[in-house]
Amino acid sequence: MQITTEVIGYIAATLTTLSFLPQALLTLKTRNTESLSLSMYSLFTTGVLLWLIYGLSISDKAIIFANSITFLLALSILSFKVYNTLRGRQ
Repeated sequence: MQITTEVIGYIAATLTTLSFLPQALLTLKTRNTESLSLSMYSLFTTGVLLWLIYGLSISDKAIIFANSITFLLALSILSFKVYNTLRGRQ
């Protein structure tokens, strides 16, 4: 079986998205963001959004797939972090 660059892209996209999933699910479940850096999650979420825009601009389905899911998860966590910070729960 020959592995194409598209297959490699999908494998990479799946692995990087899955690696982020445990932290995202834990944060969404507990809503505890005390140990998370607001600046790091702001930069990360912005970076993922830019990767998504890039993927859309070149019509790369693997990049679009991975970054769509990761962006939604990262944005959710960032939203909890901002909310908790503004509420003084940190």
